[in-house]
Amino acid sequence: MAKYLFKRIGYMLLILAILSFLMYLIYNMIPYDRARALVEEQKAVYKNDPAGFEAAYQKYRHELGLDRSVVFRYFRWLGLVPIDGVYDGLLQGNFGWSFQYSRPAAEVLAGPLRSTVFLNLFATVLALAVTIPLGIFCAVHRGSRRDTAVQIGTIVGYSIPGFIMAILFICLFAVIVPVFPVSGMKTPGSSYTGFRKFFDELYYMGLPILVMTFSSLGGMTRYVRASMTEALAMDCIRTARAKGLRERVVIYSHAWRNALIPVITLIIGWFIRIFSGSLMIENIFALNGMGRLYITCLNANDYEVVLILQMFYVALALLGNLLIDIAYGIADPRVRVSG
Repeated sequence: MAKYLFKRIGYMLLILAILSFLMYLIYNMIPYDRARALVEEQKAVYKNDPAGFEAAYQKYRHELGLDRSVVFRYFRWLGLVPIDGVYDGLLQGNFGWSFQYSRPAAEVLAGPLRSTVFLNLFATVLALAVTIPLGIFCAVHRGSRRDTAVQIGTIVGYSIPGFIMAILFICLFAVIVPVFPVSGMKTPGSSYTGFRKFFDELYYMGLPILVMTFSSLGGMTRYVRASMTEALAMDCIRTARAKGLRERVVIYSHAWRNALIPVITLIIGWFIRIFSGSLMIENIFALNGMGRLYITCLNANDYEVVLILQMFYVALALLGNLLIDIAYGIADPRVRVSG
């Protein structure tokens, strides 16, 4: 296991390095001159001084490294090349500067990251708490009226786009029955702390959480049902029943263990989606999350923040694949995780 982990981590670091260079290259190919934009903000100062304007422009180009090659700028961004004799890049914990918010990128990301985790963690746990028992129930009672009703409902739910679901829920629970607020992160003007702050944020995120939960029920339920149906048809399940084991033991100890392998991908994939799967919901409900921040920074040409977000998503996807492989070995002893 240790040898396998070291090998996989080595592959992950190599892939991360290659993708980071490709993404950095792509964003640097976008026709946008940050140095000129910074000088244009001070255009009034250099209104009658073209030489001063040009000198300021060249100064910003030098500070940003735009007068050097893209490879040099990439290694400087990583922190492998010193800036005025000091190594200050990604490897040293400097995630760059947000020109849109005039703050370090790490500070810009802190609030949206917390909001996105808060929102998606609740939605994911709720969805799994409903879909796993429901999928098992439908597989055990396959072909019954209740199974048919659930299948029709999941098809309908799977077919409705998330933004349509959001509009329907706003109409039902914020207009017709005004239970939840339509948008925002907290009560306007409030300065709650502790548990009061937590429940206030949870109340304002109640409607987005419901929308995300219901939007995911259809696909997840059908996936669990299909895996469980296949497991119940295995010879070992018929043998377990022939031995006289209780049906509950057969279903939850034998069949579910065999159905767990494909479901693991679904479960871990859904948790990985915590950081990137709520872009549309965050924009509809005006939530300060990572998805909304990503769109805002793209529109503002704030590529320092966008690049860090992209790197974060790539690292998270690579880590998710590693966790899936390890979980396979834990769930099924027949799967050998080795180098």
